[in-house]
Amino acid sequence: MATIDLLSGFRLTGKRALITGAGGGIGRALVALFQAAGASVMGADIRASAMDGLELDDRLVFDLTDPDAIEAAVAPLEGAGKAPDILVSNAGFTRSESLDKVDRAVWDKELAINLSGAFHVAKPVVAAMARRGGGSVVFISTVNALAHFGNPAYSAAKAGLLALARAIAVERGAEGVRANVICPGSVRTPAWDHRFERSPDLLRQIAPLYPIGRMIAPEEVARTALFLVSDAASGITGAVLPVDGGLTAGNMRFVTDVLGGG
Repeated sequence: MATIDLLSGFRLTGKRALITGAGGGIGRALVALFQAAGASVMGADIRASAMDGLELDDRLVFDLTDPDAIEAAVAPLEGAGKAPDILVSNAGFTRSESLDKVDRAVWDKELAINLSGAFHVAKPVVAAMARRGGGSVVFISTVNALAHFGNPAYSAAKAGLLALARAIAVERGAEGVRANVICPGSVRTPAWDHRFERSPDLLRQIAPLYPIGRMIAPEEVARTALFLVSDAASGITGAVLPVDGGLTAGNMRFVTDVLGGG
């Protein structure tokens, strides 16, 4: 009987991956896991210092609100023989947590970073993938793209990534390019630190909202991304996968408090 290597489909040996937001909590988990899977990893972030401590094959530095800077950093990769086989569009930003805090400047900034910036990175990378006959893109969105949990401008921008991924999946599928989306719940990264400093009891309040009783770990998002970019997911494109501990599955508090568990 032939031996089947069940893990071979998850290996990224010989693949080049570009990960945006590489210096953040999810970004660092992505870098470590993709490297462990055999990929050559390039990181991108707004500052080179954000990527300190990471062993990367290349470091790209640009502001996602600056399309010219993105083009200057990304466009030369193909000619230099460094075109990514994998793109994980992970970078994101929000500080405006409720609708009454969203003004024109906030709206424009958060859409520019979270949606337009992701598009400007993906466009040349996907075009190069199509020319070479294949590639895989994963956009890191949020459960806020599926239901409202605050951060309106960020949520609207991240919801746009679902449509962008579907456009790539449909229009570039015949050229071997796949695109999928991960929608994480609350991920315990340093991005939450300002909230915990303001409300030390917040973590205890968050946990019961999730059926699994806790926030999501960065590594759980990274493992999902590894699956989606790997050959193990070769038949999956245009999909949206929540990694949210059951948050969007339903509300246990409604069951217990309103229905009395009956």
